[in-house]
Amino acid sequence: MKMSGAQIVCESLLREGVELVFGIPGGTILPLYQTMVDYPQIRHILVRHEQGAAMAADGYARATGRVGVCMATSGPGATNLVTGIANAQMDSVPLVAITGQVSRAGIGKDAFQETDVTGITLPITKHNYLVMKAEDLASVMKEAFYIASTGRPGPVLIDIPRDVFTEVAEFEYPETADLPGYKPVLEGHPSQIKKAAKLINEAQKPLILAGHGVIISWAYAELMELAEKAQIPVITTLLGRSSFPNDHVLFVGMPGMHGVAYASLALDEADLIIGLGMRFDDRITGKISAFASRAKVIHVDIDPAEIDKNVRTHVPIVGDVARVLRQLNRLVESAPHPEWLDRIEELKREHPSLHIRETDRLLPQAVIRDLCEATQGKAVIVTGVGQHQMWAAQHYSFRDKEANTFITSGGLGSMGYEVPAAMGAQLGRPDKVVWAVCGDGGFQMTMSELATIVENDIPVKFAIFNNNYLGMVRQWQELFYNKTYFATHRTRNPDFVKLAEAFGMPGLRVTEPGQSMSAIREAMAHPGPVLIDFLVEEEENLYPMIPSGQTTAELMEYPVAKEVRP
Repeated sequence: MKMSGAQIVCESLLREGVELVFGIPGGTILPLYQTMVDYPQIRHILVRHEQGAAMAADGYARATGRVGVCMATSGPGATNLVTGIANAQMDSVPLVAITGQVSRAGIGKDAFQETDVTGITLPITKHNYLVMKAEDLASVMKEAFYIASTGRPGPVLIDIPRDVFTEVAEFEYPETADLPGYKPVLEGHPSQIKKAAKLINEAQKPLILAGHGVIISWAYAELMELAEKAQIPVITTLLGRSSFPNDHVLFVGMPGMHGVAYASLALDEADLIIGLGMRFDDRITGKISAFASRAKVIHVDIDPAEIDKNVRTHVPIVGDVARVLRQLNRLVESAPHPEWLDRIEELKREHPSLHIRETDRLLPQAVIRDLCEATQGKAVIVTGVGQHQMWAAQHYSFRDKEANTFITSGGLGSMGYEVPAAMGAQLGRPDKVVWAVCGDGGFQMTMSELATIVENDIPVKFAIFNNNYLGMVRQWQELFYNKTYFATHRTRNPDFVKLAEAFGMPGLRVTEPGQSMSAIREAMAHPGPVLIDFLVEEEENLYPMIPSGQTTAELMEYPVAKEVRP
């Protein structure tokens, strides 16, 4: 059957099961938009900025495990996607971005709104395409979705000239993607599995370090089986939060720069670390030469490029985490480690990182604790980047059996992620309560998407931690730059309550500690989106902290002993 290029794109989206796309139309992509009128099965969300489209698609993909799709026109439309695409690349998120390009005759001639988006995105995509013939569109679309969602997931960009959308070609959608050079390894090598099992069975102080790969491969049951069978405590990376129930007796916490102190100290004492679907990021390891110096390392990752990249691995296993753990669990013996578990409990008592000091000021940690209590640890939490992100990771106890309830920008650390990503997550999981935990700085970067949220009646709840500072940067200025607060203090933040009302949603304000729980419950009782402006302590610092590139010897906890509450 003959179809236009735009029809081929739409038909391909249907074949891939796409039900939702985020985007903004423009001149070069307009033929695709005009064709989408005939495809009501594909819901289009008109965002207010293309960065919002990419980040909403990212949040949708993380929440559902499906490929997120975003669209933009050429030039500024395409370049506005770049931060969201880079974010997806750093955090291994399956994303397909479709961009319009100037007509073929105008390419390379500085035509209006021409930009070499494939060149721009080459370092931040898993793969990208410039499609010069309509007859190639079907195979490219098939390949793009396959590449984005298999192996180590990531973003794929498809750039399509305007006249390719209107060109007519024969449409036949391929059943498989023909990519001879692309064959992700899924099963672990049997000899490596045996070596890993031997190390686990012999270890006296083992630790599991669970990363984003556990969530991507839906390896929750397999992780639980390994931990319980061999009685191994579980530590999670930032992106591994919510991969293991936080109320489980074997759960320890998040280590690293702003992780709980006892998790970092436990890594120092471990004799075996089992890294699952994580990359030994510098925020976890600190000074590489001093990281877990007593431990042998088993590293399981689907991407062979991650093995030995940062930390020397004794037993590398390339493969899908869920599949590797199924192989491994058959060989691992039941082996209690009571002395090791007792030692970790001792570290928790000696370093009470999650205790909150008593004060008459509104502390952000306490707000997170109230949010956790009000939602029973079962909400989907989406954060921006900064102090509020780390407080959420530290103090929200993820207890949902469905797991995968913490969504954040990890590798890129992109401020402004929280608003559009929460929108995407809520659309992907409409049955869940979704809270966007925001900094006042990051929120203002993408707050225009509140209009999109209200327009589409997306019931995200927003908690703004309003301290009138770029808090994380201010903390570094205090601790390492002699309190030289330059370009971090905001003296004229907007009235966020009035702002919410202007966008068409209720706004609440909390100024005292005793008000937060009732405000959270009021927001949750409302069927639509709600914003709460929490006026938190302005110069509250985030602890624990291990300065960048340092070790646990430089671990900073609260500088003065203070009253705490459990």
